[in-house]
Amino acid sequence: MSGAPSAASTSGPSAAPSAASASAPSAARVVAVGETMAMMRSGTIGSLAHLPSVDISLGGAESNLAIGLRRLDVPVAWVSRVGDDPLGTRVMREIRAEGVEVHCTVDPTRPTGLMLKSRPNGTTTRVDYYRAGSAASALTPQDLPEGLIEQAQILHLSGITPLLSETAHATNVAAVQRAVAAGVQISLDVNYRSRLGSQELLAARLGEILEHVDIVFGGPEELSILAPTAGGAGADGADGAGAAAAAAGDPDHRALLRALEADGRQVVVKLGADGGAALADGQIQEAPGHRVDVVDTVGAGDAFVAGYLSAQLDGLDVAARLARANACGALACTTPGDWEGAPRRSDLDALLSGCAADPVIR
Repeated sequence: MSGAPSAASTSGPSAAPSAASASAPSAARVVAVGETMAMMRSGTIGSLAHLPSVDISLGGAESNLAIGLRRLDVPVAWVSRVGDDPLGTRVMREIRAEGVEVHCTVDPTRPTGLMLKSRPNGTTTRVDYYRAGSAASALTPQDLPEGLIEQAQILHLSGITPLLSETAHATNVAAVQRAVAAGVQISLDVNYRSRLGSQELLAARLGEILEHVDIVFGGPEELSILAPTAGGAGADGADGAGAAAAAAGDPDHRALLRALEADGRQVVVKLGADGGAALADGQIQEAPGHRVDVVDTVGAGDAFVAGYLSAQLDGLDVAARLARANACGALACTTPGDWEGAPRRSDLDALLSGCAADPVIR
């Protein structure tokens, strides 16, 4: 992709950290930057207005991705901020326990973000966020450890971080600047969260870095947010044909992929149970999904992306990347939690080989 983007404003609140990440050499092949929140989730079906208890865990798109990659034997680092509180300690401890390299500033003045996750009924999952003013919303470029991005092969970002605050957006831009300067590939998962900001704001902020992104992931609706801002709309012209197709519910997502194609960029669309599709080297590849007994779909998209990136790092072709991505996304749905179901290679081998596992583990 072309040269580094212009710097964004870093004005806004910042805290003097009580602890900062180490600057020791990193073995991480992928660096993920973004907020992870403590999570309180119901263990049974019902509204939190009535349930007597919840379990404590954690969740965040970037750390979900990092854990998914680590379980697939990819060295990975996660960069963020947490509060100087027990929930922040738990977030860092759990992510480290998964083998992820943690670079996390501990903020003494802001709390760790919190989400509440429940199943009001048998077919619905509800997630409520309490992240306004969180430690991670105060991310600044200074939270990016020196040399970490430059030593990696892939920098992974999401569309969540730029909507947290002006300084968090500036952190994304600074990370991209450093990746571009070092020749590091940039991966972006749109991951639109409507409660954080409008589609127009997301399009504007991601538009500042999109021309430098090497791989972009998203569902059809998410990718359609970016299609009007894509530099050069490929075979579909500059009138946003891809966005129009997605908005109209067109099941043919090829126009959308073409609308985001630019300068060799890979575009990967997540289609849930229907699998996924990718445009790379001018060719569109598609792969069907897997039918599994679904327990919890939250985090499946992050597992999908982990599968795709790990396969790329393994040197596999696009068809094989999609096959692994679909398998990872499917297996993530079979376990409660945002990241707990992220598969290991043995899990993938069993699913992709078609071997039916014994339902009793002895």
